[in-house]
Amino acid sequence: MDKKLPGGQSIAEDFPVLHHGDIPVINLNEWRFEITGLVEEPYTLTYGEFTSLPGVKVTDDFHCVTGWSKTDVPWEGVPSETILSLCRPKSEARFVMVHSYGDFSTNLRLDDFLGSNVLFAFRFYGKPLPPEYGGPLRLVVPKLYAWKSAKWVRGVEFMSEEKRGFWESRGYHIHGDPWKGEKYSEQEK
Repeated sequence: MDKKLPGGQSIAEDFPVLHHGDIPVINLNEWRFEITGLVEEPYTLTYGEFTSLPGVKVTDDFHCVTGWSKTDVPWEGVPSETILSLCRPKSEARFVMVHSYGDFSTNLRLDDFLGSNVLFAFRFYGKPLPPEYGGPLRLVVPKLYAWKSAKWVRGVEFMSEEKRGFWESRGYHIHGDPWKGEKYSEQEK
């Protein structure tokens, strides 16, 4: 049985690697995950502390804005809800900006960030997440286009107003729902 895909998508046999610029070289001894912004308690975690948080396994589809989809991708990591519980966002926090190495960032509505299958992945197909796929840590938001699943994550900022991240500032849609074809900003209403 064929899996249903968003319009204009086709199944990729392999898992293509796409990114802007060079893959950052990240020293795990120096890596930190910072939770900032509109939170009751800012929080900083080392890589060991982060990977020791309660984890989940998520198998879901992954859709790239360039037109390929990879089905049933197995990820392992920390659910976004765990991050929320560590910092206790203030009531006015409605959005997040996920910050990555290489000056990348992506914005999300808080409800998208807290989706049931959203996680910060450090394992992929049962192995540590390789740098070309976003290791040591990648956000995974299966219900949105892959640019929302930021690679090389280093932190989350809770915000009251929506701001554009790296790709959104360069013409990509602020939300990025593949089922609605939300690829580029001129499609926003």
